[in-house]
Amino acid sequence: VGDKVMVLARSGLWQEVVNVPASQTFLMPEGMSFEEAAALLVNYITAYMILFDFGNLRPNQSVLIHMAAGGVGTAAIQLCKTVENVTIFGTASASKHDSLKESGVAHPIDYRTMDYAEEVRKISPKGVDIVLDPLGGSDTSKAFNLLKPMGKVITYGVANLLTGQKKNLMAMAKTWWNQFSINALQLLHHNKAVCGYHLGYMDEEHELIGGVVAKLVNLYSQGKIKPKIDSVWPFEQVADAMRQMQEKKNIGKVVLVPEAPKEESKKEEN
Repeated sequence: VGDKVMVLARSGLWQEVVNVPASQTFLMPEGMSFEEAAALLVNYITAYMILFDFGNLRPNQSVLIHMAAGGVGTAAIQLCKTVENVTIFGTASASKHDSLKESGVAHPIDYRTMDYAEEVRKISPKGVDIVLDPLGGSDTSKAFNLLKPMGKVITYGVANLLTGQKKNLMAMAKTWWNQFSINALQLLHHNKAVCGYHLGYMDEEHELIGGVVAKLVNLYSQGKIKPKIDSVWPFEQVADAMRQMQEKKNIGKVVLVPEAPKEESKKEEN
């Protein structure tokens, strides 16, 4: 009782009081703010398990991170920086490139005006070792084709199904139709791996997730990772917070809090 904790839950956290199983709570490390705690678990567990458990990221490898300025993207960049000499390619709109370079992305690519696959090939003709794919659809095929021998694409979302504020049924149908498909025999000839990841379906894997959280807390305490907070919004401004994401203005996490942050904390953020 009285412990400050981070929690994992599939849904229902946009309210003042929530019930979650004790096994889905984790002690906050010393010095961590509640906003950072809210921004840590889902994004960093996802990025960590994709890069290290599936991706087997090692020194001198290269990684392509889509939506590199988002929550999982910023977590993945920081985690890549904990491994020696990893080359990071990151897709994001041009306005976010300076921020990405500062955080360690060697090659930011504007996916709106360029073919990112062509841009990667210009710099690395053989492609990359790992692609983090939150997009789905035909982008998974592009990711697979961009892999070096022994490379891995880890798909963990279908952002292509969402177009702007409303789901466009034609876009959804097109994404579904273009969804990447490969059989085991074809994989055999390619020397590549395709992995699928969804944290929401690991509710019962307490030991596995607990081990990852312990590693993340250790990295946080060492100053090697730090959740990037884009902005903090009170519950009554949830529509504005959602718009911030839908219009792709955010760099890092958009966080909701029960009441408006005090003026002092806003100054600290700036």
